[in-house]
Amino acid sequence: MNADQDQAAVIAFLSSPGALDAPGPAERIDTHGAIIFLAGDRVFKLKRAVRYPYLDFSSPEKRRAVCEAELRLNRRTAPDLYLDVRSVNAQANGTLGFGPGTPVDWLIVMRRFAAGDLLESVAARGGLDAALVRTLADRIAAFHADARTSIVPDGAARIGQVIAGNRKSMSGAECLAPSACDQLYTASLAALNDVAALLDARGASGHVRHCHGDLHLANICLWQGLPTLFDCLEFDEALATTDVLYDLAFLLMDLWHRGFRAQASLLFNRYLDRTDEAGGVAALPLFLSMRAAIRAHVGAIAASRQTEADKAAGKRAEAGAYLDAALAFLDSPGPRLVAIGGLSGTGKSTLAGRLAHHIGGAPGARWLRTDVLRKRLAGVLPEERLPAEAYAPGQSERVYAQLMAQARAMLAAGRSVIVDGVFAREAERRDMAAIAADLDVPFAGLWLEAPEAALIARVTARRDDASDADAAVVAQQLRYDLGDLAGWHRLDASGSPEEVAQRALTCLDAGDS
Repeated sequence: MNADQDQAAVIAFLSSPGALDAPGPAERIDTHGAIIFLAGDRVFKLKRAVRYPYLDFSSPEKRRAVCEAELRLNRRTAPDLYLDVRSVNAQANGTLGFGPGTPVDWLIVMRRFAAGDLLESVAARGGLDAALVRTLADRIAAFHADARTSIVPDGAARIGQVIAGNRKSMSGAECLAPSACDQLYTASLAALNDVAALLDARGASGHVRHCHGDLHLANICLWQGLPTLFDCLEFDEALATTDVLYDLAFLLMDLWHRGFRAQASLLFNRYLDRTDEAGGVAALPLFLSMRAAIRAHVGAIAASRQTEADKAAGKRAEAGAYLDAALAFLDSPGPRLVAIGGLSGTGKSTLAGRLAHHIGGAPGARWLRTDVLRKRLAGVLPEERLPAEAYAPGQSERVYAQLMAQARAMLAAGRSVIVDGVFAREAERRDMAAIAADLDVPFAGLWLEAPEAALIARVTARRDDASDADAAVVAQQLRYDLGDLAGWHRLDASGSPEEVAQRALTCLDAGDS
């Protein structure tokens, strides 16, 4: 009996009522690499007996090895979900079961979570709020920090192999236009050439690690109230060992492509606020494109396997949309610098967060906030309060120096930037404009103004925010001599966040015309 016949019998056994200790037959979900059975409070995952250019599950021995790898690797991020690897055995009475016998196939056993707790479901019902996105970014950053590092001198060559693999996988996809596939391949190689030295340097300095490898919304769930990464890429350690920003790019791409652009922007910025990965942002357009290309050829395979005409058509359209997205990610607009100033409580950070995904290429502008930089320099979480001495003039000058240095680096890497600070001194405002002039990028300064009562009400109502300003700080700032605000657009910030954001976008759009 060959491997396919062996697995057909296993599938029949697992589909039979009561086989998985639950009344009635288990609910079945088919993917391109696995068959998943949902039974009671457990999930049983059977690897398909398939072989693709990028994976080989064709024998029971290979399936056992990959099941054991999946258990071990996913326990890095979801130890409560991943329980065991169990064998399906040929028993003495000639039937298949879990009793003593000769193993014929293998299952991963997991705890089951509610379908509504999958992050793609949470996002679809509007539950992907800012607090959840920040927590998710923090957990990904912590996972990457702990992941095993690989020092590789050929970071660019490794990315080149993925690009070549994507093109090879697209070659047999009837629903993907060959001309568009060729265009993407050529543009990807050109983009790779532009960042090759950067990728080699990152590979040699510890930014390549054994990551998740398949980090998108359908592989993250809420478990005990926290976003939890699961179902990592387990079948090829070399594919999963990659630049951490390439790992993050899958989730950023998924969010952006599905229309959750504000969330993608927040995730991107929070991750960079918590890590030392900002030096790799020049490679992000290529990474996003490569992730979309993977979705395109995987979707094309799924379309070819569909037996229902309407579902096949939907899969073909989806694959084509991902191919279009892969091309679009490589066509990023030039960088620009937007500075948002104003006294505490004027809503600078609220506005910056609402503008970031509108400015620059995906996933939006790098948002640099003085309050967050101050906490990072102090070695504390953004939401942790600092003592008064952290706001002494010398410390503030250090923060603004960091702000300018990071803004300059981001712009030089081709990334648009929003800087968010009080900017009460004319010299600070001039310095921001000078950075843009030095790098020959457009600049806009937005100065926010609101009545004193509104400022005090806002700072008093803050919770879990990076700013430590209170009513006393507002009173002190109201005595500042702001000097000449020439060159900055003065915006009324007394309305709702939506109204202020619309005024700002109108102002920025007018500056573009």
